[in-house]
Amino acid sequence: MNLVLLFEQDFVKDGSVVISGRRFEHLKQVNKIGKGDSLACGLLNGKTGKGQVVNIFEHACEIKVNLCHDPPPPLPLTLVLALPRPKMLRRIIQQVTTLGVKDIYLINSWRVEKSFWQTPFLDEDALKEQMILGLEQGGDTQLPRIYQKRFFKQFVTQTLPGISTDAFCMTAHPKTDRVCPSGINQKAVLVIGPEGGFIDIEIETLEKNGFLSYHIGKRILKVETAVTYLISRLYI
Repeated sequence: MNLVLLFEQDFVKDGSVVISGRRFEHLKQVNKIGKGDSLACGLLNGKTGKGQVVNIFEHACEIKVNLCHDPPPPLPLTLVLALPRPKMLRRIIQQVTTLGVKDIYLINSWRVEKSFWQTPFLDEDALKEQMILGLEQGGDTQLPRIYQKRFFKQFVTQTLPGISTDAFCMTAHPKTDRVCPSGINQKAVLVIGPEGGFIDIEIETLEKNGFLSYHIGKRILKVETAVTYLISRLYI
């Protein structure tokens, strides 16, 4: 745990919090905290700073905190992702949260299995759990926003143009001659398809709405690998 993520209900008095449950067990077993230790802390959707362990109890600890710094800046990237397999979805949400992505659109496509939309991993609490783990890893406090869009053509033709204004627009697709650029470090919207990729008509619809296709080499990567690779390539 690189940052102890705090919630409003943790505060017991001005500047002091009591941590219990999963976070305390992690601090005790992994971080091996002791009285007087200094920890990186941050309030969910708020400031970051330092905390000092002042008391350790059997099932909780008390930390005196001073939160006065802004969290890391977000990436200027909107991620549009064809809904992956449920277990992969959990890992991807955690990973992109760690990387600083703040706007994530989960969309349907022809190769997305209908059953994927029924997974409990799409519930708000389940998604939030993975985002919190990603924030703790990345030392961040700002929760991403996740949108679920079930109608591909409606999303691409009506919603996508509004969120891609003045942005570098890219679809990751292996069947193209364009090589993915690196280090663009600007506002961008990245569209990534399902396992097996988008079908031709979906690629055509994206291209008609300003999203050219780019490849990242001859190797075909799993979605979760492609997501982190592409983000790291675009933002150096």
